[in-house]
Amino acid sequence: MAENQCVNPKAFFGELKRRNVYKVAIAYAVVGWLLIQIATQVFPFFEIPNWGIRLVVLIIALGFPIALIIAWAFELTPEGLKRTEEAERGAIKPSRKKAWIYVVAVAGAISIAVFFIGRYTAPKQAAGIVGSEKSIAVLPFENLSEDKANEYFAEGIQEEILTRLSKIADLKVISRTSTQRYKTAPGNLREVAQQLGVANILEGGVQKAADQVRVNVQLINANTDAHLWAETYDRNLTDIFQVESEIAKTIADKLQAKLTGSEERAISSRPTENPVAHQLYLKGRYFWNKRTGDDAKKAVEYFNQAIAADPKYALAYAGLADAYIIQPAFGAGFPRECYPKAMSAAKTALELDETLAEAHTSRAGVLLNYEFDFPQSLAEFQRAIQLNPNYATAHHWYGIGFLVSLGRFDEAIAELNWALELDPLSLIINADLGSTYLIARRYDEAIEQFRRTIEMDPGFYYTHFHLGEALECKGNLNAAVAEYEKARQLNDDPRVLGRLGHAYAVAGRTDEALKIFNQLREESKNRYVRDYDFALIELALGNQDQAIRWLEEGYEQHDGGPRTTFIKVDPFLDSLRGNPRFEALANKIVPANVK
Repeated sequence: MAENQCVNPKAFFGELKRRNVYKVAIAYAVVGWLLIQIATQVFPFFEIPNWGIRLVVLIIALGFPIALIIAWAFELTPEGLKRTEEAERGAIKPSRKKAWIYVVAVAGAISIAVFFIGRYTAPKQAAGIVGSEKSIAVLPFENLSEDKANEYFAEGIQEEILTRLSKIADLKVISRTSTQRYKTAPGNLREVAQQLGVANILEGGVQKAADQVRVNVQLINANTDAHLWAETYDRNLTDIFQVESEIAKTIADKLQAKLTGSEERAISSRPTENPVAHQLYLKGRYFWNKRTGDDAKKAVEYFNQAIAADPKYALAYAGLADAYIIQPAFGAGFPRECYPKAMSAAKTALELDETLAEAHTSRAGVLLNYEFDFPQSLAEFQRAIQLNPNYATAHHWYGIGFLVSLGRFDEAIAELNWALELDPLSLIINADLGSTYLIARRYDEAIEQFRRTIEMDPGFYYTHFHLGEALECKGNLNAAVAEYEKARQLNDDPRVLGRLGHAYAVAGRTDEALKIFNQLREESKNRYVRDYDFALIELALGNQDQAIRWLEEGYEQHDGGPRTTFIKVDPFLDSLRGNPRFEALANKIVPANVK
């Protein structure tokens, strides 16, 4: 009895075929795909949100089993839709067995055509416009408050919105250092968009009075000058994070950017519940972005005040780490004092919020340049970039620090070029791309890149300094000295003086080289002077053992900086290669098993 109740698979599949279920399944799949292709190509044109496309896909998916059930139970006849049993008892159907094949073929051809039109015409259209449609620059917000001291607050709102947007992997977001050049209202937005490599611009203004804030924003497509969206928010100061989150979400929706669950949570987060702490943090970032020694010290003060107001404010600790990291670079502190403080602050930030890309990047920098821990530094850089692919500094430091140190120049150049995509007007990233070419011995490309950077800002001493290095490596010593002297006139950075002393020694101007050497010894009593700078002068004077001693001392005292980790690739140290003592030191700093 049970045997008779078993379903015969062959008979079952034969019944599916007889009832045209196979035909309906194939036709439904082809037509469904056609509808999805049309939705993905047409909906964005009419600015229909992404959820509209998802709704179409969901309806088609849910309709599939329903279509199969209807195909099993019913038959389409000249008299209309009838149950299969009734249709079979009626007249014999006209023979149109192949009609469904033509329907499927036509629908399939249209689907393929729509797919390829969308796939291959979009890039051609994009070639004639500015940037990807999913790219944006947030220009500096105008301070509309009567109190001009509230400028830091307007800048802080801009930075917070930019930070939230940068956490969306599907968007290309330009870094603040590039957008700050447009602090005064730009006249030609299309021109600005071309310079920044984006299709969309967000402008805004902020008015703050006591605990009331008004924020107005407008999103503009620079290619068409169309206003995609505008809004004014009148809120209490305590609601400012919600406003920033709403703005970021609306922009993502308008630009058809896909948001993951973690990204939605990231842009909705409230970094602190304390508005006073937040304002102190914004003041810290305001001074940190000025990039001078005195301003770096002011930034430390404000970040510490923010932490005192809210000891669980992770971003404030990340800001403190960043402020300590830049102090040695601008002569405001010694690495042995600043780097441990930076590491401590970054560690606390990550204990409070493990998802802060800024803190992971800061920690990576300290691990690389102060502790010479390549594996852990790599892990931190990778984590930072995973958390925030739009964080230009992570790509920048990973390229010029980690990858260059290991001689992986093509990868380093790729990272720096991507950093420039995110921050195209950054002087330091542009200059460090030139430095990467320099270390890679691609001197002509280095010189060209440095000169392009000088055109952006002739007063940036850092570029003149490194252009001098490239010219010296190329063999043009007189031109190199001229660039070092220009850099010296612009800034009293001891590194410039050290390179000038090295060039004088190479040129045989020994007395002048020794004078600079002694001057640096005197300066080192009161400010940070790299041991590497002393080593280069000794090397040019022919004192190899003394040069190696300076390098060894720098390593032992953790005299942090990229030049220390560049020991295996630095062209200025080529005359020491093969020296057993030097090679032993190089392998201590960059172990042979690190690739």
